[in-house]
Amino acid sequence: MDFTFTEEQQAAVEAARAVFSGVEPDGVPSPALTPGAVAEDIDRSVWTGLAAGDLLSLTLAPEHGGAGLDAVALCLVLRESAKVLARVPLLETCAVAMTIQQHGDPGLAAELLPHVGRGELVLTVGANGRTGHDPAELAVIARRDLAGKAGQDHDRPGSGDGGAGWVLDGVQSGVPWARSADWIAVPAHTDEGLAVLALVRRTDEGVALAEQVSTSGELFAEVRLDTVRVEDSALISTPGAWEWLRTLLTTGTCALALGLGEAVLAMTSEYTGKREQFGHPVATFQSVAVQAADRYIDLRAMEVALWQAAWRISTGAPGKLPVAGDVAVAKIWASDGVRRVVQTAQHLHGGFGADTDYPLHRFHAWAKQIELSLGPAAMHEEALGDLLAAHPLG
Repeated sequence: MDFTFTEEQQAAVEAARAVFSGVEPDGVPSPALTPGAVAEDIDRSVWTGLAAGDLLSLTLAPEHGGAGLDAVALCLVLRESAKVLARVPLLETCAVAMTIQQHGDPGLAAELLPHVGRGELVLTVGANGRTGHDPAELAVIARRDLAGKAGQDHDRPGSGDGGAGWVLDGVQSGVPWARSADWIAVPAHTDEGLAVLALVRRTDEGVALAEQVSTSGELFAEVRLDTVRVEDSALISTPGAWEWLRTLLTTGTCALALGLGEAVLAMTSEYTGKREQFGHPVATFQSVAVQAADRYIDLRAMEVALWQAAWRISTGAPGKLPVAGDVAVAKIWASDGVRRVVQTAQHLHGGFGADTDYPLHRFHAWAKQIELSLGPAAMHEEALGDLLAAHPLG
């Protein structure tokens, strides 16, 4: 089997490294030193750099101004972003854009996606539902708009004469970067119990945002929808569209965990190589070397599970389990692995690891956020068990 990346994928990595080369983790606002949210907005300079480097359009089709690459390429760029704690909604924007492109209305895609690729529109998604413990689509209900076209906004992208539209009511909690986003993808369910995905503007009538702060200190929001009207073209009802987006988001989160873990292990290696006790670098002590080696093994397991999941999403290749099984395995490794990496790093740094003048505490906060995003390991272990029960491998 050939595990090498294509020239286009490798070029995306080089472009990402160029954009992120100016980002210093020391300069990322610290949740330990900042009351409330660390900032009101995303890092616009990095966002502009991503657009200029054609990285926001990386997975868009050529007709939308993109390079037409796949989820593997996106994960490669996400991996680089996490190494420097880049404060940008790269995963959310690209994942929602890919879903619009694959499952959405062609007219809406043609209007929105070129602007996304140029960095002019920021997208996000509510994937946590009301509490984070129940399926996100159950937190919002989408009903046919009995008022017909009375509530139609002819200035909004995708509006037109394509039907009566829909009305949304419900709550999505912990929506990342919602206050900086132009559009929010909202999973919902219909009266018939079908899972759909609605696209609403942050400024739409009936959309209210309440401030929430993530573990990493970022400004998230509880998004409340009170009789929010959307056109037919802005509601994706293709079977499996929301599940596909959630799968892509989960896999992208695994890429973030891998990149962060690699950066932390490199930081730990450098520190233990310089820190001396009894006249020798602590890295030469067997107990230190063994712990670092265990974390290296964690990272390699995280990596192979990630690429398996991303490859199946990109190619649609069959397997003994649905692609959700590979994604669950990847998230189990990502959640447990990134936690173990940062815990070992804190231990091997000693008291220095808790020094707020040193960036490790920032990585620790981000690692905890990533670990729990889209469900901790235990949730995905349960999902994997259900898949194994439904698809015996024997």
